[in-house]
Amino acid sequence: MAATTTDREEFVRLTDPYRRELLAHCYRMLGSVDEAEDLVQETYLRAWRSYNGYEGRASLRTWLHRIATNTCLTALESRTRRPLPRGLGAPSEAPEEPLRAPATDVPWLQPLPDSLIDPATVVAARGSLRLALVAALQNLPARQRAVLILRDVLAWRAAEVAAFLGTSTAAVKSTLQRARARLDELAPDEDLVVEPEGAADRDVLDRYVAAFENADMDALVGLLQDGVELEMPPYLEWFSGRKNVLRFLEPRVGEKGLVRMLPTRANGQPAAAMYKREADGVYRAHSMQVLTVSDGAVARMTVFFDPGLFDRFGMPEVVS
Repeated sequence: MAATTTDREEFVRLTDPYRRELLAHCYRMLGSVDEAEDLVQETYLRAWRSYNGYEGRASLRTWLHRIATNTCLTALESRTRRPLPRGLGAPSEAPEEPLRAPATDVPWLQPLPDSLIDPATVVAARGSLRLALVAALQNLPARQRAVLILRDVLAWRAAEVAAFLGTSTAAVKSTLQRARARLDELAPDEDLVVEPEGAADRDVLDRYVAAFENADMDALVGLLQDGVELEMPPYLEWFSGRKNVLRFLEPRVGEKGLVRMLPTRANGQPAAAMYKREADGVYRAHSMQVLTVSDGAVARMTVFFDPGLFDRFGMPEVVS
């Protein structure tokens, strides 16, 4: 029987509330906001085509996540993993030297603006969206990645995952154990600690913004943990330890008024859009910076040199 306008309206009404949740799910699987949005669209197209056959044996949410997971697994057959510099080599020991040419052939991990997902999803699943975890997930084989997300993030029962993947419960438990062990190797515990967002979190971001806008290296020193790390995709170099990070930043911070920064949030973490003043006096999009904050200080700075991200964050490309 052909679908009617009423069927279509019912489908949209019932499924649309899950769209942002599905975006977060596809992002965890792919590490790319651009690809996640495409795959959510594909998920809804597949769901609409199958809607007449939906019998309600599983909740609509579970049914949509099944379709989304299958869509992601198919996509991952032809895609390479999306890393951050930390996952591609050891830290640089020469912070004073010029950076090498950017690695534009690497499909870098992208940050996820908090504005693209429901606030409730950010709060409930904040740890599963942090950059460190999403980056670590990209190192897992696709099925391991899916099992871990379905079990540990979506809280599916092992039997549900087994039925969905066409395998045994024992195999799912074994796969999950291997995935967790691999994550323990890849992501330091402090990267996965989720602190409640509050005044201290916002205070660190405000002080970070002020330090850069005022070219205040002393203030920046007081913000960084001893073991702070700095990553800057698409550049392969990254730096570990406050001494090396400051040696890299000091000659590059410039003078007061050289940059302006607008606070935002990404991956459930504080972030800032940086604009740099050019010769004509105009401040143009420079980088999107995501901070990992722990114990009231900055533990990691992930600086994305991709002005194309500004539109995703709802940020202008130019400020006066």
